[in-house]
Amino acid sequence: MKKLVKIIEDFVKEDRNVVPFVNFLRYVGPGILVTVGFIDPGNWATNVSAGSMYGYKLLWVITLSTVMLIILQHNAAHLGIVTGYCLSEATSIFINNKLSKIILTSAVIASISTSTAELLGTAIALNMLFKIPIKIGAALSALVIFFVLYSNSYKRLEKIIIGFVSLIGLSFLFEVYLVNVNWRTAALSWVIPVIPHNSIVIIMSVLGAVVMPHNLFLHSEIIQSRQWNLQDESVVKKQLKYEFLDTLFSMLIGWAINSAMVLLSAATFYEKGIVVDRLEQAGELLKPIVGSGASIVFAIALLFSGFSSTVTSGMAGGSIFAGIFKEPYNIKDKHTRAGIFISLITALVVIFLVKDSFRVLILSQMILSIQLPITVFTQVYLTSSKRVMKGYANEKFSKAILIFLAIIITVLNVKLLIDTIL
Repeated sequence: MKKLVKIIEDFVKEDRNVVPFVNFLRYVGPGILVTVGFIDPGNWATNVSAGSMYGYKLLWVITLSTVMLIILQHNAAHLGIVTGYCLSEATSIFINNKLSKIILTSAVIASISTSTAELLGTAIALNMLFKIPIKIGAALSALVIFFVLYSNSYKRLEKIIIGFVSLIGLSFLFEVYLVNVNWRTAALSWVIPVIPHNSIVIIMSVLGAVVMPHNLFLHSEIIQSRQWNLQDESVVKKQLKYEFLDTLFSMLIGWAINSAMVLLSAATFYEKGIVVDRLEQAGELLKPIVGSGASIVFAIALLFSGFSSTVTSGMAGGSIFAGIFKEPYNIKDKHTRAGIFISLITALVVIFLVKDSFRVLILSQMILSIQLPITVFTQVYLTSSKRVMKGYANEKFSKAILIFLAIIITVLNVKLLIDTIL
């Protein structure tokens, strides 16, 4: 808390010739791209289920998961700023060659798994809006995303994603406005943990859908997009400070949007005694309860979410694959382009081969459950190493918190994997 207060005080004192908030806006962007992974179709599915089954009672899980995400994403971004390497590059450079290959190959598989879920979410939205078959919708989405990733610079992509996140947020403001939310109960549920009977699986699912391996790789990469001067100590310290504010601001946006999903579901489905476990079902059921307008807005927001998150998972795939060859993300480089291609095309093949879309989502969640602890422990090892981070290595207290979070994530994901299989 003292560190946060100090950062904000320094932020207000600095650059007196510029309005502080305007100055801060210059640095907003990397965190927003990462936030997309926090509001992807997988989160939609778990949040809608949580709200329909338990009302407002699990809102505290959104708060807890956001705090965990802020700490881990902030740590990943530190690696990028201090070393100039993304997590994938650093793994290849500072970890034994054979072990690094195993780690990064598993991360590529996780990126494919993420892209599969994101493409599927986009296809579901197209089906809800235009009745386009799921497989055709997934293929069309992949073509558009290939074009966007291969033809746009990072700066253009950043603006596109920020625009989509804004539209998703406005969509849910509209949705929440239409329903009668019990704000007093919601306010208490955000901060008071309650574990309803038989809710542990959905709690783990909500937590597991928040921290995703590709986001940790992506944040450490895109935080370098500002091309900051890493040789100047004062510049590094300044950028670390602004990165934290960007991460904090962006993750709070994600917290608000995820909370809105639970609020909407609790105020509609839970109040009517309807349990929802599929996104298509949620869209259809909103029509008689709130109106066809709400159902359309829900589908449009899902489309923006699926599109944005597939773009960022594709970028992560490119970053991870390029890192295997000790190279940064560069859309003009063959390794980056190959990583994007592998991530999206393999995901599309999986969607075409597996008939049941729900089974695809389950499969993707299982793979992420296996790989996430590998990424988190790799990151903690690198950011705690003085050989890698020099004077910016994790302090004992920070390292203890990160290891504690890594253990929690591992236990939750192993339990979720076991429950999914059984």
